[in-house]
Amino acid sequence: MGDGRGPKLAPLELTAEEREALRGLARRPKTAQALAMRARIVLACAEGLSNSEVSRRLGVSLPTVGKWRKRFVADRVDGLRDERRPGAPRKIGDAQVEAVITKTLEEPPPNQDGHWSTRSMAAAVGLNQTAVSRIWRAFGLKPHQVQSWKLSTDPLFIDKVRDIVGLYLNPPEAAMVLAVDEKSQIQALDRTAPMLPMMPGVPGRVTHDYVRHGTTSLFAALDVATGRVIGQTQRKHRHQRFLRFLRTIDRATPPELELSPRWKPTSPPGSRRGTPTRNRSCGPRRQTTSSKRSQHTANELTTQHTSTARPTGAGAR
Repeated sequence: MGDGRGPKLAPLELTAEEREALRGLARRPKTAQALAMRARIVLACAEGLSNSEVSRRLGVSLPTVGKWRKRFVADRVDGLRDERRPGAPRKIGDAQVEAVITKTLEEPPPNQDGHWSTRSMAAAVGLNQTAVSRIWRAFGLKPHQVQSWKLSTDPLFIDKVRDIVGLYLNPPEAAMVLAVDEKSQIQALDRTAPMLPMMPGVPGRVTHDYVRHGTTSLFAALDVATGRVIGQTQRKHRHQRFLRFLRTIDRATPPELELSPRWKPTSPPGSRRGTPTRNRSCGPRRQTTSSKRSQHTANELTTQHTSTARPTGAGAR
């Protein structure tokens, strides 16, 4: 049906399948808005409206309505999609892309290099550096990045992980969970001259060389519930200093809480891991995994309420 103006319009009739497909394109939230508008134009034209009426209803130009009406009459639903745009054909085939990926993943780089580079790969497969870079980005390949991993040989590793992670995720009622760790051999460095302040057009400046003031050791306890950190630095890394830090934890936590350590280091099967120590005056004794301090792992401490204590503070559950 027309409004009496312009050329006679070609009849536009829809089948049930086409109507359902067009409604889906018009209503689907992930459909491209251009394609959704074309579907609405065709649905409006199928109601018997003229091009000018459809144009006024949908707020599009009259040539746009005429274009997509003709495209749908000629090619039906497939005619609403964009045609392949003209341009230069691909110069790199799938076989070349597969060769780059296979060589990157399975073959070592030449000249005993640590990893493939875009230049070395381009020379090996006969492509330019830009093409290799695009292929790597398309498939998420980053030969210059390496991540380390380690497998534990402790037969009780799974049980210990469950104990510690379970303590974090589901702490005891009316308890405060502290994760205690230490960092030794921290260098105390200072610049040989004061920092020059920033000025317009000039960044802040510092000297290149520095002065060593020895090393320090950091002891810290993290409250996993509130994020509060109890920290202390010591000049030497001795077990007496660690016991001194445990006394600091004892003084910094509510007095009604009872100190009960749970140790994370490895221990031989059959040993009593994590036996609670209730001496608040000298603190719990320190345990290590071996004689080497570099292999020492974090200790897990829980300070729990006694039977007569009231659940107060941020660590109360």
